[in-house]
Amino acid sequence: MPVPQENGAVERHLLRDDAYNALRDAIVSGELEPGEQLHDGELCSWLGLSRTPVREALARLNDECLVEVAPQRHTRVAPLVPQDAHDTFPVLASVHALATELAVPLLERRHFEELRLLNRRFVVALSDGRAADAYDADDAFHELFVTVCANAEVSRILTRIAPRLRRLEMLRQGVLPGRRSVAQHEVIVMRAEQGDAVRAGSAARENWLEFGGLVERSMG
Repeated sequence: MPVPQENGAVERHLLRDDAYNALRDAIVSGELEPGEQLHDGELCSWLGLSRTPVREALARLNDECLVEVAPQRHTRVAPLVPQDAHDTFPVLASVHALATELAVPLLERRHFEELRLLNRRFVVALSDGRAADAYDADDAFHELFVTVCANAEVSRILTRIAPRLRRLEMLRQGVLPGRRSVAQHEVIVMRAEQGDAVRAGSAARENWLEFGGLVERSMG
């Protein structure tokens, strides 16, 4: 079958993705504040795009719970409420526990060295009060297990949730995990080195649930 010559569909797809990426990043960073009203005309002017890709991007962000759309009433950045953490972290905990459990049999010495390095970076960032760097190190620590397990469904679920997690992290930077989280990382690594996939996964779940509880309480 000949390759179609029309490229309009591809261009629309790319424009929609451009709009989505720009709006998502602005929401996650807080540039677009929780509860802020979103108007098509203003967004189109800001992004330099037509209404179609902007509306498609907003529909996707609505599906991902970053935007609230009430037809004929308003479109706004989703407010931050304790329920966000209450709903998000148990899912993250379960999926990361599975990723850890699946990854353990595949881990090599170099992976354990990288995990310890990331945990040291996590410790230093916490000690210095550098919230963004601490979250980056923590995310990279858990992401190693996701990468090694190479499970497409795990990656798909986490990719969808990632903007909500990052938003909670970025907008609640006063809430940092403490030394207990560092110790939990050490337990995850120790159990993984022992080849105990189930208990390593359990430790990962506990780590995510404890941090989720901390974030949720800070929002109450």
